[in-house]
Amino acid sequence: MSEQSSSAQIDLIREGYAFTAPSIVLGAAVDGEEVVPDAVVRLPLGSMNRHGLVAGATGTGKTVTLQVLAEQLSDAGVPVFLADIKGDLTGMATPAVGGDRISERMTRLGQDWEGTAYPVELLNLGGHGPGSPVRASVTSFGPTLLAKVLRLNRTQESSLSLIFYWADQQGLALLDLKDLQSVIQHLVSDEGKEDLKSVGGLAKSTAGVILRELTALAAAGGDDFFGEPEFETQDLLRTTADGKGIVTLLELPGVQDKPVLFSTFLMWLLAELFQDLPEVGNPDKPKLVFFFDEAHLLFKDASQAFLEAIEQAVRLIRSKGVGVFFVTQAPTDVPSTVLAQLGNRVQHALRAHTPNDAKALRATVSTYPTSEYDLGEVLTSLGTGEAIVTVLSDKGAPTPVARTMLRAPQGQIGPSAEGVIQRVVGASTLTGKYADAVDRDSAYELLKVRMEEAARAAEEEAAAAEAEKERLAAEKAAEKERLAQEKAAERQAERERVAAEKEAERRRIADERARQKQRDTFNKGFQSALRSAGTVIGREITRSIFGTGRRR
Repeated sequence: MSEQSSSAQIDLIREGYAFTAPSIVLGAAVDGEEVVPDAVVRLPLGSMNRHGLVAGATGTGKTVTLQVLAEQLSDAGVPVFLADIKGDLTGMATPAVGGDRISERMTRLGQDWEGTAYPVELLNLGGHGPGSPVRASVTSFGPTLLAKVLRLNRTQESSLSLIFYWADQQGLALLDLKDLQSVIQHLVSDEGKEDLKSVGGLAKSTAGVILRELTALAAAGGDDFFGEPEFETQDLLRTTADGKGIVTLLELPGVQDKPVLFSTFLMWLLAELFQDLPEVGNPDKPKLVFFFDEAHLLFKDASQAFLEAIEQAVRLIRSKGVGVFFVTQAPTDVPSTVLAQLGNRVQHALRAHTPNDAKALRATVSTYPTSEYDLGEVLTSLGTGEAIVTVLSDKGAPTPVARTMLRAPQGQIGPSAEGVIQRVVGASTLTGKYADAVDRDSAYELLKVRMEEAARAAEEEAAAAEAEKERLAAEKAAEKERLAQEKAAERQAERERVAAEKEAERRRIADERARQKQRDTFNKGFQSALRSAGTVIGREITRSIFGTGRRR
């Protein structure tokens, strides 16, 4: 950029950032190697709910920028929520000591600086880290967010939605993972097969896949993050007695190995804010500014339904007075539909070591308003603590692109000492509210009772069936015995009949023989008599023929 062009750009910056409305100071414009103290780069408080992006390669100062923004928001009475990925932001609870480097920077900027401790509240996920645990019930977390955690495909995500719907219809509260597991176990069991049929479009095999993923998540400690008492988003909207906004830090070093889980939990918090907060229009300052660190994790492998939910939440939560700033390495990490809604941009240095880096650089340059800068060159040459800035003015118009030296934070850079952290935790009013998990009766217990009742009914039915079986067996045995007795009686009667017939036949034969004997005896006598008579007659006849005399 030529000297004349540079001067023209600085004039534009002076004019474009000369807000009269309450603002936070980011730093001052840089002209070549020199800082221009009167070209102050600001961000109007009234524009913070138009959302924003803080981007840059690793080590370029994004975390320090977050701290600068959070500190000034707190001073303005605006509560802030920050995801503290590495634990560095706890330093806000400790006033910075200062030193030559800070003095030199602030002198060049021409801005006041004083080491300051800020009101900090520490949270953690499911008890993993210092502070009060943040938990969510499975029901409020919902199927879309849970599908992201479980890395389900579109079909499986739809099936999970059906499972949630069935549980809602049955009045089964899903508070923790075992509740959801028990519901799916019921649906894939023999007892639940009729219920499974009522959940249209849910295949038993798909339900089994979801159940396995849930089991794996629980085995990896994921069940610590779900349950009660559920975190209430109103606890993010607090201020101190002297009017400073409380900076809530969600400490995530203990769950760095679960990036998808913690990024999705951040989205749940944002969704809960959207649901809980009333409409406020365009307030003079936001009710809360929510910094969404490691945003690329949220969008990676996200389903279309998930992306649409994010887009809707970001678009509509502005009217609830909440500003959302996504923090990531490159603007290309954020979908274009979401990126288009981020009116405030703080872009730290980008690298162009690979073809993909060069492509991302070109895409980033194309998203900025035109200026006298050669952004392709400037973005790769920015020093640590420098950034390209453009924001929405108090009138809602984009400000000129400004190469900016960012001011130094007034809290300590890096984590606070362990003693400071313990004091912060000990002074928290949220500890008693969220410290101890509560396991009230929910789907797991209700289904357990239902299954026990079903088991008892099955036992009673089995006992009744066994009794009926025994009764039928006894009846069958009695009938068999009766038939056997009847058959035996019939056989006995038949034997007696046959014996009687044989006896009658024997007697008949005997009688017949007796009669025959009598006849034979009679016949013999009769024949003898006949012979005798025949002899006499014969003789008589013979004599008569010969004329002899007749005997008498």
